[in-house]
Amino acid sequence: MSPLDRIIAAARKAPAILSLAEGEDPRIVEGAIRAARDGIARPVLIGDEATIRAQVEAQGGAQGITVLDPAQSPDAPRYAALYHAIRQHRGVDKAAADEAVRDPLNVAALMVRAGDAAGTIAGAVATTALTVRTAFQIIGRAEGVDTVSSFFLMLPDGEGHPLPGPVLFADCGLVIDPTPEELAQIAISSADSLKAMLGEEAQIAFLSFSTKGSAKHKRVDKVTEALGIARAARPDLTMDGELQFDAAFVPGVAASKAPESPLAGRANVFVFPSLEAANIGYKIAQRIGRARAIGPILQGLAAPANDLSRGCTAQDVYDLIAVTSAQAAARAVS
Repeated sequence: MSPLDRIIAAARKAPAILSLAEGEDPRIVEGAIRAARDGIARPVLIGDEATIRAQVEAQGGAQGITVLDPAQSPDAPRYAALYHAIRQHRGVDKAAADEAVRDPLNVAALMVRAGDAAGTIAGAVATTALTVRTAFQIIGRAEGVDTVSSFFLMLPDGEGHPLPGPVLFADCGLVIDPTPEELAQIAISSADSLKAMLGEEAQIAFLSFSTKGSAKHKRVDKVTEALGIARAARPDLTMDGELQFDAAFVPGVAASKAPESPLAGRANVFVFPSLEAANIGYKIAQRIGRARAIGPILQGLAAPANDLSRGCTAQDVYDLIAVTSAQAAARAVS
């Protein structure tokens, strides 16, 4: 069973109610219909009811799809009161809260905060900045987490692919220039995400342009400091750094460059030193290396809230629905 098949199977065992803020987008509709038919989620499409229902019917209809129109929702007063309670410390009054619950992004996140949905997805239309800010403001951070971050789940695409199995690249979407403390939190969150999604133990590589002191620079120092912080916080996790990518990924190179490394060239969680490195790295792996990239998947929030790329396909929507539903199922049993 492939990694994605395992995620889909986990989602199918406990299909979660997921709020999809961009319910009028044809890609969202197509991905949600397929997810409902396959029994991996119970999608709620948010937006103009007439527009959404016309698209659902045009694509053959589906049981298990709910449509929520913020302009007509009987829950609007309840969501407005909740939004006011959350944001009044920022100067949001009741009139502003009433207006806010006309925005599908806010409504999708409020459904999660209110317990009406187990997770939410957006980003096919909205920017990452807006999607993440909304989730952060309304859903909030998980207890004990200071840094909300993201990762891409990178999967081998076909037989003979250089990836031996699923790996995580972090942080590819949020934290631009992480401090050592933030890098450590990204690594720990990513390890926990891998375990929750796929049941696999993390082998964490803190990446750099240097391997074990081969170069001297303050950017290398940041990575080694992050490793020390992460090891102190989670001694149960296997991790090493600073490592160049080949020393973290290729056993033969690891034997030469980092012979004492506990990873031995078999890392499955790659923590990049900056957002630019991570974002460039995942896109190279996807476009040249032909790895399948799912994400960005957010971590460190109080409930699953994930971000699509604005260039996403209906297949990407389906895949992220599966991931989000599986995340919700894992949280329910933890």
